[in-house]
Amino acid sequence: MTVPLKTKILLADDHQMVRGGLKVVLDAEPDLEVVAEAGDGAEALRIGIEEDIDLAVLDVSMPKLTGLQVARELHSHRPDVRTLMLSMHENEQYFFEALKAGASGYVLKSAANRDLIDAVRAAMRGEPFIYPAAASALVRDYLERAARGEETPSDPLTPRELEVTKLIAEGLTSEEIAETLVISPKTVERHRANILEKLGMRNRVELTRYAIRRGLVEP
Repeated sequence: MTVPLKTKILLADDHQMVRGGLKVVLDAEPDLEVVAEAGDGAEALRIGIEEDIDLAVLDVSMPKLTGLQVARELHSHRPDVRTLMLSMHENEQYFFEALKAGASGYVLKSAANRDLIDAVRAAMRGEPFIYPAAASALVRDYLERAARGEETPSDPLTPRELEVTKLIAEGLTSEEIAETLVISPKTVERHRANILEKLGMRNRVELTRYAIRRGLVEP
């Protein structure tokens, strides 16, 4: 992929003040331009698929779809679009999930003024960007698993089931979930039943607690 003279960026974060601050940082660079903004994951995915962008900077924790879910869907629909994850949490699980979702890097909001520009340029060159603590975690995890002869455990839920779980935990009805994900209410109910069976849970309350533990929604 040839690096464009000016990288067109989608900036997705549900906090407008955060988006405003990051936009100032990015637009100050002659080779970078924020051409679109989104306040939730569903809007970010729509823009990412439909609009002319080169890179999406995605907050990990957003309503409707998480940044990780958006990155996974974008990677599937628009493999030409690079993605970077943005988070206030130095969380190893988020970091590893970001790599699995096809993201080029993971930037901490606390260090965004310092790291974001480098991360964007690295992503556009096709290079990963890893903040120092995450690099240590990556090496440590690999060595520990190699020593035990283990592979990374698979997720019990499919990407679509994770999307449904998040929306259930956010209190959406089956009809609202169906509209958000562009599927039928009957399909939503089938996903709900499968999710509860896989996780050994009985109701929305237990599922919401699971979603919080997984970082799909904020408590």
